[in-house]
Amino acid sequence: MRLRSLALVLTAACLLLITGGPTTLAQPQQRNLFQLFWQLPAAPQRAAPQPRQRVAPVVVRRREAPVIVRDDPVIPKVDVAHHIVVMGDSLANLLASGLDDALNDRLDVEVIHKSKPDSGLVRTDFYDWPKAVSEILAGDQKITLGVMLIGLNDRQSIREGETVHDPLSPRWLELYRDRIDLVANAFAARRIPLIWVGAPPVQNGRLSADFVSFNELYRQRVEKAGGQYVDLWGGFVDAENRYTATGPDVSGQPTRLRLGDGIHFTAAGARKAAHFVDLVIRRIIEAAPQNSVIALPVSPETGAPAAPELQPGGVERLIDQMVAGIPTIGLPPALQARPLAGPIQPLTGQAATAGQPLLASITEARGRGDAALQLERVFGQGIAPDPIPGRLDDYRWPR
Repeated sequence: MRLRSLALVLTAACLLLITGGPTTLAQPQQRNLFQLFWQLPAAPQRAAPQPRQRVAPVVVRRREAPVIVRDDPVIPKVDVAHHIVVMGDSLANLLASGLDDALNDRLDVEVIHKSKPDSGLVRTDFYDWPKAVSEILAGDQKITLGVMLIGLNDRQSIREGETVHDPLSPRWLELYRDRIDLVANAFAARRIPLIWVGAPPVQNGRLSADFVSFNELYRQRVEKAGGQYVDLWGGFVDAENRYTATGPDVSGQPTRLRLGDGIHFTAAGARKAAHFVDLVIRRIIEAAPQNSVIALPVSPETGAPAAPELQPGGVERLIDQMVAGIPTIGLPPALQARPLAGPIQPLTGQAATAGQPLLASITEARGRGDAALQLERVFGQGIAPDPIPGRLDDYRWPR
């Protein structure tokens, strides 16, 4: 009986050794007989996942935009007296930007952009320029002078009822001419000067050839209506009269004047195109009569205008008036504004009787007395005057 019990105990002990003992909660990993003899390292235990910690977002301060100081600051326009309205297509829009720069020194001049890209005088269904010009002139916008640059999109057929006329055909030219007249005559009827700018050459040879015909038509019709035509062609061609994308700018430095499309201006090109128009604009503005005339105070004793020297700053005011072209009142002859040049006299033929000649006659010009006789002897008869001792013409040997 004891032997049987001992055998059961030994058997149980062997089973415990083989299986690794009883499984408990304190020993989650079991060992087998292979691990017991070879002592293999146990697999690492995974750490329990830790709860995520919320990190406060990092506030990145946006950098402030740098302050750019222009070398030529834009001066605000105050007390504007002259309003320049620029009309036309996309080239006119660039021309208006160039005029903004060209007229930046004139605080009394404002450039008004009224251009319409992709427009022209052909497609009145897209934009009717004769009608638009009439509305602009009849509106509340003050207009001193008008500038028109158009034609870039006009190489198209004109539809007249059921008939379609090809570009530059005889009937097409008649219809196109009538539309130019509508624009030019609208300005002429209101006595507002109009400057029509010719289309510049482009990279496309056929389009440039058509622009030559367009420009000639512009010039004829606008000058007939009393306007002025400005030609840009010479400023955008090379020495062989061919289109060039580069050339001298207004300062004479070589630069790129046209964009890659071979049509539109760069900023330098727009400024150069505006230079030709700017000269005409300034001439028209300076030739316009001044509306403001400064009246001198009347003397209570004599009833005549008081002398300028009796007024505070009178002489300075008179000088300013003469420079500005304002007519002066009651000035002494010494302070009267004199013209820069006299009347133009023909070199051949008789002078016009309507204008007063510079000199009435040669005899009157030479005067009277001994001086007149000496002048007549020298210039009339060709006799040299007698040399005076010590003068350069006295070439006689001293005695």
